[in-house]
Amino acid sequence: MENNYKVQLEIFEGPLDLLLYLIKKDEVDIYDISIERITKQYLTYVDTFKVLNITLASEFIVMAANLIYLKSRNLLPKHQQPPEEESDDEDPRWDLIRQLIEYKKFKDAAGFLSHREQEMQDFFPHHPEDLDTDEPQGERPMAEVGIFDLIRAFQNVLERFEDQSELKEIVDDRYTVSDKIDFLLKTIPPGGKIKFSAMFEDASTKGEVIVTFLALLELMKLNHFRVSQDGRLGDIELQRNENL
Repeated sequence: MENNYKVQLEIFEGPLDLLLYLIKKDEVDIYDISIERITKQYLTYVDTFKVLNITLASEFIVMAANLIYLKSRNLLPKHQQPPEEESDDEDPRWDLIRQLIEYKKFKDAAGFLSHREQEMQDFFPHHPEDLDTDEPQGERPMAEVGIFDLIRAFQNVLERFEDQSELKEIVDDRYTVSDKIDFLLKTIPPGGKIKFSAMFEDASTKGEVIVTFLALLELMKLNHFRVSQDGRLGDIELQRNENL
């Protein structure tokens, strides 16, 4: 694997986005989050970013430290809480919960405005008499996929290799990101589609899976592929752009 390969993605969001994604995935209310569970899931994502050699913003590390602190506090009996917190009966999760609620309000508002802008782009003074479209009628629309959905799918693929050595110990010079980029472009024709999991069916090592995923991220950044999902947490599908 190319040890110096760095993934630079503009689609990355922040730590609060990741926490909201984990809460939504677990289908729990923000007020009922389990610090122990969400900390474990969050650190798993951080570890996966490191495996992929993805540069993390400092905010992710700060949030990880804060979650670990909250988790350690939850494990302590009340009389063993830190001195500065002994007089505070407030749930230690509340500060984080308030941040998440406030952030979600702004995120939802931004999403609503973006959606309205998209809708208004479809309004014209006069409708054309004959409008041809290549979009299949009656086909259920596919939802857009975020980076965290891709990471989750990638983690599921890696589970096939649980008995192999640790990820950080992998050295597999048979595969490079450049080779896998060429392979994907040759395998998937312009306009062609493929299931995310199908990309890794012939992979024999974790190293090959990691390099293939890095190649996909690079191709997405270059706008060669569009990624969609059959409903929330459903199957992820890749479609190559016809003009690239």
